[in-house]
Amino acid sequence: MELIDGAAIAAKVRAELQPRVDSLRARGVVPGLVAVLVGDDAASASYVRGKARASTEMGINGRTLHLAAGTTQPQLMQAIEQLNGDPLVHGVIVQMPVPHGIDGAAATRAVSPDKDVDGLHPVNLGLLLRGEGWLLPATPAGVQQLLCRSGHGPSGKHVVIVGRSNLVGKPLAALLMQKGACANATVTVCHTATPDLAALTRQADILVTSLGRPGSITAEFVRPGATVIDVGTSRVPDTTRKSGYRLSGDVDVSSVAGVAGAITPVPGGVGPMTIAMLLSNTVLAAERQTNPPR
Repeated sequence: MELIDGAAIAAKVRAELQPRVDSLRARGVVPGLVAVLVGDDAASASYVRGKARASTEMGINGRTLHLAAGTTQPQLMQAIEQLNGDPLVHGVIVQMPVPHGIDGAAATRAVSPDKDVDGLHPVNLGLLLRGEGWLLPATPAGVQQLLCRSGHGPSGKHVVIVGRSNLVGKPLAALLMQKGACANATVTVCHTATPDLAALTRQADILVTSLGRPGSITAEFVRPGATVIDVGTSRVPDTTRKSGYRLSGDVDVSSVAGVAGAITPVPGGVGPMTIAMLLSNTVLAAERQTNPPR
């Protein structure tokens, strides 16, 4: 079984991106990315630190706007509006989850579509569905690049996606069904109301799972030789770790390893690709905002 190294592929994406960052900086433009973090969720704080670190390594000005847990909806919307109007900020993301009482969907909609580097604004999702998207949702775009760059391109394949979230399942289906490079797949989307899930997933040439249920995908769900992309990431208690937990994907690797032809690990699979595509979107946004297309 092949283990698809997302970290190595993400490093190549970032290496290809570096000359564009250098070109922007040469004309006085430092790509700016701001992650808006509301509250004190430990996992979210860890994620945004990773994004900021990756940004800095490339010469992108990545920073976190950390708002207190007691921040109100109007205060959050005002902060986003200020970032929308800041010419030094080219990309804005609102880190999820947000505290109880905050409307995360409204916050996402408040981000300017031109600065929506997560690619989740309704305008950008609509453009994606029409085949005209330019700021693509970071995780789905990362999955697409992971497939193509690892030699498992989706063209002509049957892709089965388990999970219909607005973050992964729906936009990934829209992305892979497009007529174009690294797409042209026949896509089936499964969810909690799908009867006999395994009967459908076993038809997949490429199986993508984003359930957030550790170890829920076992050998019975996988067609022999299939490529399995594990987007699910959960924290599982582990007393042997200093942190007290480890990251686990949806796939029971010990079970699936004897069936699948290729699989992404967790961590080290889709995660690094998501960050790479987030940085790519930030650079693209900076290019378009400082030199708009004619």
